[in-house]
Amino acid sequence: MLPVTLDRSDPRPLGLQLADQVRRLVLAGTLAPGDRLPSTRRLAVDLGVARAVAEQAWDQLRAEGWIEGRQGAGTWVTGGAGPAPTPTSRRPAPPPEAPLVHLDAGTPWVDARHGAAWRRAWREVSSATPPRGYDDPRGLPVLRELLAERLGRTRGLVVDPEDVVVTAGTTAGLRHVLAVLPREPVAVEDPGYRAAVLTVEESGRRVVDLPALGPVTDLAGACAAYVTPAHQHPLGRVMPAEDRLTLLATARRDGAVVLEDDYDSEFRYDVAPVPALASLEPDLVAYLGTASKSVAPSLRLGWLVAPPHLRPTLDRHRRITHDAPAWPVQRAFWALLRDGYVDAVVRSARRTYAERAPRVVAALSPYAELAGPVAGMYSTWLLPQDRAVRARQAAEDAGFRVNLLADYGRTSGLTGLVVGFGGPTDAQLDAALAVLARSLAE
Repeated sequence: MLPVTLDRSDPRPLGLQLADQVRRLVLAGTLAPGDRLPSTRRLAVDLGVARAVAEQAWDQLRAEGWIEGRQGAGTWVTGGAGPAPTPTSRRPAPPPEAPLVHLDAGTPWVDARHGAAWRRAWREVSSATPPRGYDDPRGLPVLRELLAERLGRTRGLVVDPEDVVVTAGTTAGLRHVLAVLPREPVAVEDPGYRAAVLTVEESGRRVVDLPALGPVTDLAGACAAYVTPAHQHPLGRVMPAEDRLTLLATARRDGAVVLEDDYDSEFRYDVAPVPALASLEPDLVAYLGTASKSVAPSLRLGWLVAPPHLRPTLDRHRRITHDAPAWPVQRAFWALLRDGYVDAVVRSARRTYAERAPRVVAALSPYAELAGPVAGMYSTWLLPQDRAVRARQAAEDAGFRVNLLADYGRTSGLTGLVVGFGGPTDAQLDAALAVLARSLAE
């Protein structure tokens, strides 16, 4: 009788349990090649199970090559035998490290009190009927209607639903625009959004550095200029009105498209949100928006309003590639907009950021220079690179991750820290600020 035991409380099928145990007997050397095995009828009687259970196990092991049936001679072990590794020969797994608390520029704060609306939206998705084929390449029509309304209400953009394209986030929207632009260099703010730089480079184009703190007066030879005018990433500066007009005039003169990344404009709490650059010159500006800062980065959803002359080519490209966000995500976000969830979490987060920002300033201003107005969910501090590196290491030793400003630049030479305050809890934020302040004071 084989030394096996079947557990009827185990959720796995009995045949699978039997196959697993016989396989282990072969690996351990208890069953050697050439050993004869009992018939399925005998085995079923010994184990008190239906013969079909034993047949299922033998069929599985035969398919894997552990056993073979010989005509008129029964079933035999064929191979795979050998001493099983002993527990002492295995290197013990290291204990898991506690994850770092990230104080980054992109993790938003989301009020858990709105969780019921979030769950309701996804329940709706589960009971809705998805389209049978590829839907409108611009995105779900009902979602584009609400996005057009929201852009007019919050960003001053007068657009029709047909003008809005739903994307899988800012970098996806940027990639779509680049696909229909000439293969020429793209100017990108320096320091600036690292994902935008990588997206431009992966499109096969050269990146031209735009100083983030000065007016743009030359775009000759570039097909586009990527900017974050409402809240420069990562310095926090609002592009002055004069610089906005200069940028638009330069783009018009040099034949370039302005790529406006409007990633967190809703989270101003010092002044009213600055109108979108696209509201001034919609024929020159491709507007990029995202749900990453208002709802969740993992949602991977955004929107694009392209200049009219690019829209037919862009729609054709999307129709061919089917490069659109997943229908369930679009459907859920439509419900979140419809039910007021997005407006509610934005209002709640804005209040939280407005309360946290002064705490960050109070803790760090004695030791570093603020790079720009504090808005959104992070602030940037200028200080020598060696001090920034020491402060970052002290934070990491205490369980916190803070980004270096130098990592966002290419030729700017600016150094310091980028301190986010959206993701951590209040207690975590206060602990991290204490560590940074203590390190900088030394």
